[in-house]
Amino acid sequence: MKIKRFTRLDPVYWSLIIFIIAQIITFVVISRENTFLNKEQIYIPSQPSEIVTLWPQTTTLPSGQISETPAYSSLGPILIYFFAVVIVLGVVLFLVPLSILKLILKGLFGFLFGWGTFIILVMWLPLIAAIILAIAVGLAWFFYPKIWLHNMALVLALSAVAAVFGRFLSPWTSMILLTALAVYDYLAVRFGYMIWMAKKMSDSNTLPAFIIPRSISDWNSSLKRSSVAKIAEQKPAERQFSILGGGDIGFALLLMSSVYFSRGFTAAIIIAAFTILGLLGAYWIQATIAKGKAVPALPPIAAVSLIGLILITTLAI
Repeated sequence: MKIKRFTRLDPVYWSLIIFIIAQIITFVVISRENTFLNKEQIYIPSQPSEIVTLWPQTTTLPSGQISETPAYSSLGPILIYFFAVVIVLGVVLFLVPLSILKLILKGLFGFLFGWGTFIILVMWLPLIAAIILAIAVGLAWFFYPKIWLHNMALVLALSAVAAVFGRFLSPWTSMILLTALAVYDYLAVRFGYMIWMAKKMSDSNTLPAFIIPRSISDWNSSLKRSSVAKIAEQKPAERQFSILGGGDIGFALLLMSSVYFSRGFTAAIIIAAFTILGLLGAYWIQATIAKGKAVPALPPIAAVSLIGLILITTLAI
């Protein structure tokens, strides 16, 4: 009985395990980041001093020094970039034939996974070794897209993105970004746009999400397997696999990373705990209210994370 329960561990538990692993990796990377940058004499601007930066600007500090807030630290341009990518991706998915779409998306994902692997490994390994291993991961996923490899590479990519961009955004800018994307997530699921995108991308064997098998033996299955490719079309009771959106994990990691660089380890741990509670809330909503239907995870994650951020701000943690 115990063996059977372990081999068919509920997807909720696997999602939590993946989320916690991603958080641990992100913590390991961001705790090493400043040391690496100083050692390599790489200059990266610090977080803006403003609580929220809506648009690039120049600020005169009390010391008289001029501080410039670039576009990548400002909320407005980031939202514009994100929604522009969403629109362009939607147009591409609609217009480009599936045979060409597969090649484009597989190349894009292979590059992203290789980049994420490189960003993480280069902080500990020599440059050449990091490059070789990053290329190996990207090529391995491109030609042999196993579910375990896909999930591992996606964790590394999201952790790398959070570690890099968490330095550029203040916690409250990250929080507003998370909230805005939560609203988009809700509307996209509510009106079917997210489901349509998931179907098109799963047809091309490139889904920007974690694939969670119901049986542990299926972790070595290929993304090309028909039951994986058609996951967006299947009814909840018929699915052999569940999915957890990469953005649900990635933007939570970004908030955690920005809190770490602004307020330190303790505050980041608190935010990490609140984001886990938010993910649990999403699964509770799916089980009790939505009756197994697709539920956007970002809204509950954003709502609970906001409580956590207000808490650490109020208590000056």
